[in-house]
Amino acid sequence: MANLTDLPNIGPHAAEQLAQVGIATPDDLMAAGAEQAWLKVQAIDPGVCLHMLYGLEGAVQGIPKKELDPARKQELKAFMDANRPA
Repeated sequence: MANLTDLPNIGPHAAEQLAQVGIATPDDLMAAGAEQAWLKVQAIDPGVCLHMLYGLEGAVQGIPKKELDPARKQELKAFMDANRPA
């Protein structure tokens, strides 16, 4: 798997944003993890939303974001809330 768009939840727009912040391959995303990838995207798009974070986590886990564990979704929401731009 060489393209980010081969991962679940990663469409062309998300792949473009990730590439802009230095995450160009699935391996790059796996190494960064969902939270760090989301923070990098937030630096270029302050309006990046919770659904992007869920999508990134789903991509890391190899599942659609709707299948994320509810407890993990709560963790991700708390992370986003704690890392909103001032």
